[in-house]
Amino acid sequence: MTSTTLPSTAAATAAAPAATALPAVRPYESYVYAYPHKTAYRPLTGRPALRELWAAEPKDALSLYLHIPFCEVRCGFCNLFTRIGAPGELTTRYLDALDRQAVAVRDALGDREPVRFAAAAFGGGTPTFLTAAELERLCDIAEKRMGARLRAVPLSVETSPSTATADRLAVLADRGTTRISIGVQSFVDDEARAAVRPQRRAEVEAALGRIRDARIPVLNIDLIYGIDGQTEESWRTSLDAALAWRPEELYLYPLYVRPLTGLGRLGAAGPAAEEFASAAWDEQRLRLYRAGRDHLLARGYEQVSMRMFRRADAPQEGPDDYACQTDGMIGLGCGARSYTASLHYSFDYAVEMREIRGIIDGFTATEDFSRAEVGRYVDAGEARRRHLLQSLLQAAGLRADEYRQRFGTDPREDFPAELDRFAARGWLDGSAGEGLLRLSAEGLAHSDALGPELFSPAVRAAMASYERK
Repeated sequence: MTSTTLPSTAAATAAAPAATALPAVRPYESYVYAYPHKTAYRPLTGRPALRELWAAEPKDALSLYLHIPFCEVRCGFCNLFTRIGAPGELTTRYLDALDRQAVAVRDALGDREPVRFAAAAFGGGTPTFLTAAELERLCDIAEKRMGARLRAVPLSVETSPSTATADRLAVLADRGTTRISIGVQSFVDDEARAAVRPQRRAEVEAALGRIRDARIPVLNIDLIYGIDGQTEESWRTSLDAALAWRPEELYLYPLYVRPLTGLGRLGAAGPAAEEFASAAWDEQRLRLYRAGRDHLLARGYEQVSMRMFRRADAPQEGPDDYACQTDGMIGLGCGARSYTASLHYSFDYAVEMREIRGIIDGFTATEDFSRAEVGRYVDAGEARRRHLLQSLLQAAGLRADEYRQRFGTDPREDFPAELDRFAARGWLDGSAGEGLLRLSAEGLAHSDALGPELFSPAVRAAMASYERK
């Protein structure tokens, strides 16, 4: 199916009345998967004690995230906190440190009130880089150290085609995994190579077969659009190859080329740099997004966000993609974030491989995990902004009454300039009614422009002054 190409943002703006004309924006500014972003974090003065940070926090519905910062290879587009390989006994040392951290964090949560985890996830990196025995130990850390009942709550685990082996999947299924997410990115071998992702379609298909054999309830497949040489026809090839497995979820990601990544280094000094920054590439990605969206909607999938599509008859396993932004998040591992109502904290962040190795080595050598090291305090204004952002980026939108109940104010009064600007661009659904703020189809398509526009001036300044490493 061929999608009709809609007018560009610039063309739509030019056609709007002069009173509402706005400067054109690029549709792909940044993927907002956390707010504030880690590049706005800084070393915390006084290194606050975790026991004090969590003393007054509700603990009856916490989220637990365990981060494994290892991959067999690093894709050309990847700027996640991960390193290639784990020489010697590094995975053992890392799990030892994770165990020490879990003991310290569970102690900091205290025993004055029951501690309950409502959801859990293992991410990375690639958690299934660990062996089957190491995955057993990872689950033991979550259960025996933290007290999470993995078989009783939604448990999501990320994997890759090369590491989704039968023995690893058997461990995950036995320990209660309800959702497995596999990064495929493309079923077209030439496109995988263009994204600096060494894999073959036959290997991908074999891995998907093993995942289905493991009978984990929810399968998610990640795909990327905007790869060099990709066409609407080849994009449909990947979509149809994924659909053949009837995945309960599909994530469609636009390609980004970021500093310090493999593709970023390749394009930094050549013609590719101009191509990656061009309006033509933006239009290509928008065209492929719309084609992919329409293709999935026509085949029984519902759109949850710009990226996430869920099969209409699939079970909903836990929160949607932005729900991890709620307070009460416990992150273990050197790439994980933790969220209290007033502070988001983690360890240091880097993209360059040498820096990442140093941070991982420092984590494995740490004995005292009782204090927060790096983070950012979140005041009432930032909490409102984060709630608006994470709600608007969901297709369901934001209910004004729920916002008022939580904050005592109205979102239209708190963010009049931003919401007026979104409405003038046609990004808000005018038919949603007075009590609901919801993005239009065009607004969802421009989620990666809309999200960054909601960043506060203070967060923008902190991100701009961050020294990349």
